[in-house]
Amino acid sequence: MDGCVFCRIAAGEVAARVLFADEEVVVFHDTAPRAPTHLLVIPRRHVPSLAATLPEDAALLGRLMLTATEAARRAGIAESGFRVVANSGAGAGQSVFHLHLHVLGGRPMGWPPG
Repeated sequence: MDGCVFCRIAAGEVAARVLFADEEVVVFHDTAPRAPTHLLVIPRRHVPSLAATLPEDAALLGRLMLTATEAARRAGIAESGFRVVANSGAGAGQSVFHLHLHVLGGRPMGWPPG
C-alpha cells in the first residue's frame, strides 16, 4: 500500500531495528517505546486494522500471536512477563493503519491498561 510506513519497513524501503523477519511477518523495535522492550509484530501483507480482518485471516492472526511469543523469547522478556496489545481504530489509539501487535515488557505492567 503506497505511503504505509509499515509496508515500507516490510519491503526494506525504510530502516528499522528488525528482530525477526520471514516471508509472512516482520518484528521490529518501536521508535517511540512505551516500555523498556517495545516490539511491533506486523504482517507483510497490508491489512488496515484488526477490525478489517475476515474469517479467512484466522491463520494470519494466529501466526501474529505465535510470532509475538517468539519475539518476547528472543528479546528476553518471555520469562518475566510481557503484554501483547492490538489497537484497532483511531479511538483505540491506532496511529499506523496497518495491522500490528505491540509486545511490551521489561517492567511491571499495571491494570487496567487504558
